[in-house]
Amino acid sequence: AGLPARQARALTGALGLAADPVAPDPLLTGVAVLTLLSDLSERSPVLVVADDAQWLDRSSLEALAFAGSRLDAERVVLLVGARGQAPPPGFDRGFPELHLEPLSTADAGHLLDAQPVPPRGRGRAQVLAQAAGNPMALIELAQVIADDPAASTRWAAEPLPLTDRLNAVITSRFAALPEQSRAALLLAAVADDPDLCVAASYGAGPDARALTPAEQLGLVTVDRTGLQFSHPLVRSAIYHSAPFARRAAAHRELAGALHDQPDRRAWHLAAAALQPDEQVASLLEATAAQAQHRGGAAAAALAMERAAELSPDHADQARRLVAAASAAVPTGQGDWVQELAARALAVTADPELRLTARYDAAWALAWSGRRTAALPELLSVAEEASRDLPALAWDALGSAATVAYRTGLPTHRQAVSRTLGLLEGQGPPPRGRAPGSDVNVLRLWIRASADPICSRNQLLPQLRTIVGSPVEEPSLWRIGSAAWLLDESDLAITWLQDAMRRLRAPGVRGASGGTLTALGWAYIDTGRWEEALEVAAEAAGLAETNQMEIVAASADAITATVLALRADSGAARRHAARALATVDPAECGLVAARARRALGVAALADGSYLRAFTQLRGLFSEDGTPLHNYASYLGVADLAVAAVRADRRIDGCDIIERALSRLNGVASPRLEQLVARARGILAGPEGAEAHFDKALADPAGDQWPFERAQ
Repeated sequence: AGLPARQARALTGALGLAADPVAPDPLLTGVAVLTLLSDLSERSPVLVVADDAQWLDRSSLEALAFAGSRLDAERVVLLVGARGQAPPPGFDRGFPELHLEPLSTADAGHLLDAQPVPPRGRGRAQVLAQAAGNPMALIELAQVIADDPAASTRWAAEPLPLTDRLNAVITSRFAALPEQSRAALLLAAVADDPDLCVAASYGAGPDARALTPAEQLGLVTVDRTGLQFSHPLVRSAIYHSAPFARRAAAHRELAGALHDQPDRRAWHLAAAALQPDEQVASLLEATAAQAQHRGGAAAAALAMERAAELSPDHADQARRLVAAASAAVPTGQGDWVQELAARALAVTADPELRLTARYDAAWALAWSGRRTAALPELLSVAEEASRDLPALAWDALGSAATVAYRTGLPTHRQAVSRTLGLLEGQGPPPRGRAPGSDVNVLRLWIRASADPICSRNQLLPQLRTIVGSPVEEPSLWRIGSAAWLLDESDLAITWLQDAMRRLRAPGVRGASGGTLTALGWAYIDTGRWEEALEVAAEAAGLAETNQMEIVAASADAITATVLALRADSGAARRHAARALATVDPAECGLVAARARRALGVAALADGSYLRAFTQLRGLFSEDGTPLHNYASYLGVADLAVAAVRADRRIDGCDIIERALSRLNGVASPRLEQLVARARGILAGPEGAEAHFDKALADPAGDQWPFERAQ
């Protein structure tokens, strides 16, 4: 009402608010919008937001563009959001542009974590893959998984369904398309990119002319590079809006064009199957074997799981479910492994299959933090399988040793050692049932994890023999981890990095959690702190995705240690506290010892010496028993510093000497260096120099530069 009369009439007419018809005047309407915004900005700053501008009519866009190009001197910001690669008409010249790229994988993960029910495991992986970094797709598909967790158990190339609300919005846009266009869209939705290219070359692909109406609606784009859906959710809406019979027909049509790609053909035939079909199940089993050969653990497990579902024979179903569970182990997705193993145990009485399924289920328990339940089951499998299935027995004992190392409990280590004696005392296995070639690696890992300090001299020759021989890929991380425990830090990094390069291949990432944490500690030991933080962040992401609580706690402990060593005390305490809250410290001595040391070092940096002594004092009990048989001893020098500065020198001497009296054998140069430094700090003025000289006497100590500098 406050506008000049002609401008007011033009604007009310354009908005349909005038009592009498008003002749359109685009120029005057644009001037009116400009004047209105200018007047409003004299009262307070103004923000004008036009979202989804691709749907605005041309006249409205021109009026906004006219005003927007003349607002430089006004307290007005005009923000226009539009889909596509080009600005809307009128905004293609003279306006600053910000192209919003898809979210990175890390940011997409943060957005998923902010949802009311964040997806986990393979459901999370499927949401991330299908949404392709699109925020709305991430939010909507997370809601789908929350409402129906089983939605993620379908083939990964079959898109997740949408929420009813969004499905109705999208399908309303293509419901009126000609039948030929809808058929072409469905075929494109059923295919993934490589299938569509192959299908088109064989004459089964959608005709570009049939897709013209869909292009005009903005549903797809077609050019020389192929067909792309305008939004990740459009493909899902088109796929799930078609009846199953039509989707199945499209899958079979594509399968007919993929004779030279048996794995893709098998999946399309499987997607079209409603009833058990041994022929398709066999094709999928062959696909799984190929995927495992390429290192694609997740693809192999998915194929074998679907093959089991399509198996008419119960024995084949059980065999394939067990194979699926074993194939899924390297993905790190404990819930999936446990589900597959439970399904297998429910349908088979075969002793060998049941033992394998029990091992897979116990492995899943260990990685998800239920170590008390996992250890006896792993040891039981090792004992029962020792005669007829020696390879399985050694694998189970290797996993049990990992559990016992993490708990740090003497009773657990003793139980592992007893079972090791049983396996080593067995006679030769039956013909055709010889254990795998990595038994020497497993034996090395089991012994190193049970007593890495006192058994070092006996195990080092074995380690050097193994690293000088050909090694199978699954053994890489165990060799690297054993080298790390035996304080061969540079060698450990070499092998762990090699393991990570292979584990980062598509479909295998989940298994890298344990390897990443071992690599993170080795990086800290050798002074590569920034790299330690990087692998800790990667491990934390994997742990969040796959619900691996021990990996999450270890990642926080690594981060806390680096931050404490850098005197970022507040942040170090937060990460250490989170590590201790993630696991039960009484059941996980490894994390408890690492977190206590980080808290003690952080307190030293703050000058809170009594608090530092209290934290570091907890690395050992009154009689010198370590909280953890390896990690506790890495804190002896820090404990000595805290004891002196807190005026607890005598207590510090007593604790450290009782702890060291429990060690037998020759310690590593690293531990000798730490112990000599601790004794030098605690000694009187006359005796200190001899200890410090000893700490620096062995040039091998240069492998651990920060401890050397201290």
